[in-house]
Amino acid sequence: MAERVGVLGATSLVGECLLPLLCRSGYAVSGFSRNFRSPSADGVSWHRVGEDEWPRADYWICAAPIWVLPDYFDRLRTLGAKSIVVLSSTSRFTKDDSSDAAEKEVAARLADGEARLRRWAEGSGIEWVVLRPTLIYGRGRDKNIAEIARFIRRFGFFPVFGKAMGLRQPIHAGDVAAACVAALKASEANRAYDISGGETLPYREMVGRVFATLNRRQRLVTIPLVAFRLSVMCLRIFPKYRTWSSAMAERMNRDLVFDHADAARDLNFSPGKFRISGDDLPG
Repeated sequence: MAERVGVLGATSLVGECLLPLLCRSGYAVSGFSRNFRSPSADGVSWHRVGEDEWPRADYWICAAPIWVLPDYFDRLRTLGAKSIVVLSSTSRFTKDDSSDAAEKEVAARLADGEARLRRWAEGSGIEWVVLRPTLIYGRGRDKNIAEIARFIRRFGFFPVFGKAMGLRQPIHAGDVAAACVAALKASEANRAYDISGGETLPYREMVGRVFATLNRRQRLVTIPLVAFRLSVMCLRIFPKYRTWSSAMAERMNRDLVFDHADAARDLNFSPGKFRISGDDLPG
């Protein structure tokens, strides 16, 4: 019989990319989510997280926020979990000194989630791997490139603070999903890996490529930080921009770069360059 993998957060952006990869790799897949469109699709057995009956599985992947995982520790142990791969984020390092209290809280929750996972897994004899992606994009569902595209479509320009030359490493959700599959049977377990995109480029150029994909003339408008803060306050009346903060502008000139050499060695991780297709833009 095929080995079974349980996927928490199966309808998330990475989960959406992950399910077909697991099926093609020969796994029996159980997808868990609070909401899903179809009870049976693409060979996936669907379950709501609130259900009493979950299937047993040796392998688990958590594509949901890491801080929700402790709610399921006891159940996963009971179901015979032997190995778990969990997504965290490099934001635990890049936002820990943010001027925005909400971002600092996210960084703290990521760090706490990793620590709680490690204690639980090692105390339960369960192998674990944490993957920390950089800026994720893809399928028009992310909160990074897709949000930039929405802004450009709506206003015809994009605001930046200063030269906006801080380096970025966008990683496609499909590459994150591939790393999750590889990590299921990693040669080196009980550790964390930073996984970054296959190309490093300045923030300004990253935004410029969004303009190009949209077939729009590039219009970057440099705005003083004080004006940026006021603009963000106004934008937050729109649901799509409620997560925006002035801290975003402050980071535009910071290099947020992470080495994925360990993941390349142990997981054969080989991410693609930053290329935005039409499918990666919001509808």
